[in-house]
Amino acid sequence: MTGIAISVLWFLIGLIILCGIVYLAIWVIEQFIMPIPQKVKQGVWVIVLLLALIALITALAGGGGGFRNPFH
Repeated sequence: MTGIAISVLWFLIGLIILCGIVYLAIWVIEQFIMPIPQKVKQGVWVIVLLLALIALITALAGGGGGFRNPFH
């Protein structure tokens, strides 16, 4: 049970970092290159959330091969 909790916590840390990187990339593109249509931004966030959901289900199922504690 503790292993699942640790996997979920690492998942949440990774998700926060991923969302920050995606937000920063969208902001940079809009500021320096060209405005991004709202539908495209929504599509990007849907893809990010789908990937996050898949990763969370994998971590909860115990097969989280990509989500390991780096300090072990």
